Amino acid sequence: MATISKLSNPTPAASLSSSFKSRYSSSLKCFVGFPAKPGFNSKLLSSSSLSSINNHPFKSSLVVRCSVVDGNGSSVKRTSLHDLYEKEGQSPWYDNLCRPVTDLLPLIESGVRGVTSNPAIFQKAISSSNAYNDQFRELVQSGKDIESAYWELVVKDIQDACKLFEPIYDQTDGGDGYVSVEVSPRLADDTNGTIEAAKYLHKVVDRPNVYIKIPATAPCIPSIKEVIANGISVNVTLIFSLARYEAVIDAYLDGLEASGLSDLSRVTSVASFFVSRVDTLIDKMLETIGTPEALDLGGKAAVAQAALAYRLYQKKFSGPRWEALVKKGAKKQRLLWASTSVKNPAYPDTLYVAPLIGPDTVSTMPDQALQAFIDHGTVSRTIDANVSEAEGIYSALEKLGIDWGKVGSQLEDEGVESFKKSFDSLLDTLQEKANTLKFVTS
Repeated sequence: MATISKLSNPTPAASLSSSFKSRYSSSLKCFVGFPAKPGFNSKLLSSSSLSSINNHPFKSSLVVRCSVVDGNGSSVKRTSLHDLYEKEGQSPWYDNLCRPVTDLLPLIESGVRGVTSNPAIFQKAISSSNAYNDQFRELVQSGKDIESAYWELVVKDIQDACKLFEPIYDQTDGGDGYVSVEVSPRLADDTNGTIEAAKYLHKVVDRPNVYIKIPATAPCIPSIKEVIANGISVNVTLIFSLARYEAVIDAYLDGLEASGLSDLSRVTSVASFFVSRVDTLIDKMLETIGTPEALDLGGKAAVAQAALAYRLYQKKFSGPRWEALVKKGAKKQRLLWASTSVKNPAYPDTLYVAPLIGPDTVSTMPDQALQAFIDHGTVSRTIDANVSEAEGIYSALEKLGIDWGKVGSQLEDEGVESFKKSFDSLLDTLQEKANTLKFVTS
């Protein structure tokens, strides 16, 4: 099986069609609405009404209808996502990617400012769609092996998405508008393999606004430093504990210092701190303990730890060491809240978005969380509103016997294994498709 560092350069991504280029460069009037359902007003909603509905049990799909208007047409309809960025300094990103990539255009107009992807997302996209068949057929018929073909499919999607977000990247001077692509999950324990894979992906995607995702496993912490030192922007993923998060920050700072670059302004990073999965695991532990004190802490662990992560972020990105890097143009490694969809239906559907709003952060949301926040999310700074309460919850969980280090390790192992499973499953699916194509053409 090919490894990504050995693959040949993928064919350049086809340019976006002229009609879509025209559509994107034109003024867009975007309407965000929701399908009719009992007890819910199906009229198109204003941004004020979107943010005023509290904890509405919204479960339908977001409907975004965009129409091109002339340069003198009316302005884009605002949503709470615009307010999230403009009023509170948090960038809303979309945690999904599939073809046609141009389906992102309405989301961009509704306020989405970046995209994250992972092996599970591509597994779903490629396995459940025929949109990849033509390119995959050409790759197989040209003699590409399955894994090489997979990476070419992925690289094309990433390149096309980067093109759509490039205006945001330019407008913010490289501060936003990123699209993330992850190295092979098979490399989670391979320091040097991860470094080479990151270099390779950075080279073949060849877009200024691509983030190479590297897992925050212990073997990959040195990889993060080395990749940053090579001037490559990184999204560090699968962070589940404060101790590992601090190691990630240190790797970023070490990498900037080791880079030798006089201008650090184009080397940026986000640290993806996972949220909902923490509650999923700790809630089970609390149920096992079963005392009233334990049960009362259900659904509180993840947000409490995230608040303490933000405090750590503020501490680490201040002081003499950081100021010396700022003089060379360094930008803070923003905290990115990941795993923001709510797994427990008893919890509010904006639980992992609304309490984590703060400046210089990113919230990447899958469809469920994005729809819920546009529908009834409230925009206000919340991340550091109750730090003392977060400390109390964190300590109370420790007193009940919850070992935060073990929780983080277990979730990291499960996350890596989950992505490996998705990756392997997709390669199996592609192999089956390739066999079918060979049978048809033989």
